[in-house]
Amino acid sequence: MRIVTYICLICLLTFGGQAQVKQSAEKPDLRIQQNLSDSALLDLVQKQTFRYFWDYAHPVSGLARERSNKSFDYGDEVVTTGGSGFGIMAIIVATERGWISRDAATERLLKIINFLRKADSYHGVFPHWLNGATGKTIPFSRKDDGADLVETSFLFEGLLSARQYFNRDAPKEQELRDKINWTWYEAEWDWFTRDGRNVLYWHWSPNNGWSMNHELRGWNECFITYIMAASSPKYPIKPEVYHQGWANSSYFRNNRTFFDIKLPLGFNYGGPLFFSHYSFMGLDPRGLKDRYADYWEQNKNHTLINREYCVRNPKGFKGYGPNAWGLTASDTYNGYDAHSPENDHGTITPTAALSAFPYTPEYSMQALKHFYYQLGNKIWSQYGFTDAFNETQQWYAQSHLAIDQGPIIVMIENYRSGLLWKLFMSCPEIQQGLKKLDISSPYLK
Repeated sequence: MRIVTYICLICLLTFGGQAQVKQSAEKPDLRIQQNLSDSALLDLVQKQTFRYFWDYAHPVSGLARERSNKSFDYGDEVVTTGGSGFGIMAIIVATERGWISRDAATERLLKIINFLRKADSYHGVFPHWLNGATGKTIPFSRKDDGADLVETSFLFEGLLSARQYFNRDAPKEQELRDKINWTWYEAEWDWFTRDGRNVLYWHWSPNNGWSMNHELRGWNECFITYIMAASSPKYPIKPEVYHQGWANSSYFRNNRTFFDIKLPLGFNYGGPLFFSHYSFMGLDPRGLKDRYADYWEQNKNHTLINREYCVRNPKGFKGYGPNAWGLTASDTYNGYDAHSPENDHGTITPTAALSAFPYTPEYSMQALKHFYYQLGNKIWSQYGFTDAFNETQQWYAQSHLAIDQGPIIVMIENYRSGLLWKLFMSCPEIQQGLKKLDISSPYLK
């Protein structure tokens, strides 16, 4: 029995006295079921992937474990801030689709927010990793042992969506909303301008100060960080921080074409696909525009370029094609890497194509059917698809990562119903933040 399976059984025993997801009473179905309808296949993938955030959550905190395996010296207690934000959004999907009860979801989210209220934070901003049992910071690297503004923005993307969803006049839902609001109000986004500079900084540590010195300049996964910072009710940034910081980068504007597809922003060929996922789990790119880009065009074209590169397969890797595409950050046969057309070593990551469902539904469905029907005996598991595969190297991951599993559930749901987009964009603070940055959206009144 693999170590991950053993740990999961311990988690299930630990949660034994709590309200359970309906599927937890069942064994996960690892058989490859033939001839499913498209809707049934999407149901299966979302529901089984959700197990990662429900069955395998840390038993004390309820937060998402960083990964399912023991490689890279990850300990059992490591939970991820950003991945937990994605997991919170997955819990909303599971509630809406009836896989768990609303009461069970509320209890789990109260467990999470109560833990976060006592966990380490720095000027109200959480670290990348926490010890899921104690709430103490686990350093991400030698000097990255304090606040992580980007991971915290992913966390609040989930928390604010939960605040909007759990809106009933019931004591526990009111308690949940109140505690989310208190935590949201306490985050000092403007502190991370480093004494008033017109750019946000990723890290700050009480031990190392600003020594990481990582400015947040676009285009990458940090768009949502500026949206959250502009939307803060108590500690907002000025618009100049966005326009002179984020948008002031040699890797921001592009406007070149790749495979006859125009790319408004970012690296040549677009970079890894998670750029078009993480910020847009809650932020609806449909009709989202500013002086720099139409963000629907940006994300769709980025996806099309990534897929077309895999179809053309200039390096001749085994397994690439119209049904097997998607380059993004993931585990790979020799460690972990941020895969893209400019950094391609033959590794396909299922989350790349599956989290692109809103942008390329036909192509993403082709990839999903290939991953499930043709490769399922190698990459389908109790938590959905494993992280990645490289057929040239005959390597198939056994691991799962929270930051890859979460977008599969949420972005498929946004394709199917727009649920998380509607919730997050309904936040009054977010609407005000977008207006402040001169970003237009159909949601703005």
